Amino acid sequence: MKILVLHRVPYPKIEYHRGIDHDVHDVTYFGRRPALDTLPEGLRREEVERPGLRDPYDEAVDWLETDPRSFDRIVSMSEYELLDAARLRERLGVPGAPVRRVLLARDKVLMKRAVERAGLRVPRFLPLTDFLKADGEAPWTGATVLKPHRGASSENVVVYGDPREAHASVTGRTSGVPELDGAEVTDESVSSYEVEEFVDGPVLHFDGLVQDGRVLALTASEYLGTCLAYAQGVPLGSFQIRLTDDSRAWAARALDAVEIREGSFHLEAIRDAGGELVFLEVGNRVGGADVAATFELRTGVHLPSWELRVLLGEQVADLLPERPAERWYGWFVYPGHHLAPGVFEGFDGTDGFAADPRSVTWQELAYGAALPDHITYGAYETALAGIAGTPSPEETREWMARLFASLRIRTARLPATESAHEGAQV
Repeated sequence: MKILVLHRVPYPKIEYHRGIDHDVHDVTYFGRRPALDTLPEGLRREEVERPGLRDPYDEAVDWLETDPRSFDRIVSMSEYELLDAARLRERLGVPGAPVRRVLLARDKVLMKRAVERAGLRVPRFLPLTDFLKADGEAPWTGATVLKPHRGASSENVVVYGDPREAHASVTGRTSGVPELDGAEVTDESVSSYEVEEFVDGPVLHFDGLVQDGRVLALTASEYLGTCLAYAQGVPLGSFQIRLTDDSRAWAARALDAVEIREGSFHLEAIRDAGGELVFLEVGNRVGGADVAATFELRTGVHLPSWELRVLLGEQVADLLPERPAERWYGWFVYPGHHLAPGVFEGFDGTDGFAADPRSVTWQELAYGAALPDHITYGAYETALAGIAGTPSPEETREWMARLFASLRIRTARLPATESAHEGAQV
């Protein structure tokens, strides 16, 4: 089989060799040089470097026009390039999810409409274009969220006290979102955003694998902190919780509504004060941070490699490992992007945590390394990333909460050779 991989996610996060036999298949990795440089030595493959000046789809079309070839499968493991892969599949007549279906799991307005039609509760929402035409009138009165249709990592997400405040901020161009605050705001920019009511309650995420519309593996987790707060500099984690029959059924209905039929999924919901699940958003891909690692620790299933097998057309239902662990795992990340530019100089408050047997992994940024200039959950990029494992969900949550309360990050201004030292705390 000839396989084209739109390669963006660093190789160690996916470990493609675990899902694709590179000695049997002809695999071409198409990506920018930094991503290609993560491919391991000795892996049989072809590399095609793209400039990275335009969308992957456009650059792939240019490449294939000068070097025509055919493929049996075209895949991407990055949320940011799923649509590019779908467009290429349609252009070249390659099997796989079409653009229409991929959009349902990428566009937050389309997915909420689909889930609402399926009878599940969603936050009340309006495309930003409709909200502005209505002069800020909305079918809710409380806290209001401004967010991009296809965003990730809570970038360019703003929370307001009510719809009127949101309207005044957008029309006054004081939202803090560059494409909405510029001197010349385009219709395209406005149409790529929405507003929705803020639903209070803990945020859960359901992760797993689906084939032919059937959920084959599933875990449930609850966030400790929020992705929005992380974007603003507050540590974030999530811990696995017990699955109920009702939540299993709810997840299956949500996936069916957005037509996620093949591959991994990362499904988020809010549990309101009455215990009802409110759909938030979904992705047809592996969750970020250490979702894949904690999922494998709990279930024995390495989501990226089994997803690749599904995308190659292999039937995997009877092949998945069945060895649920006795421990309950959680991942945690401590941000550094909000302190850039600067260098990392360690943490105070790690005593009793880093060497604790409940600390499964602990990866700090190298001393003196530059802090990331962008939001990232990745180990080796953010200030700290790790995994904890304990005998119960409650203990895992409590351990991580104490960790977050204890840690204080130390930084210094760039350049690192300056003698002046400035500590920062979050």
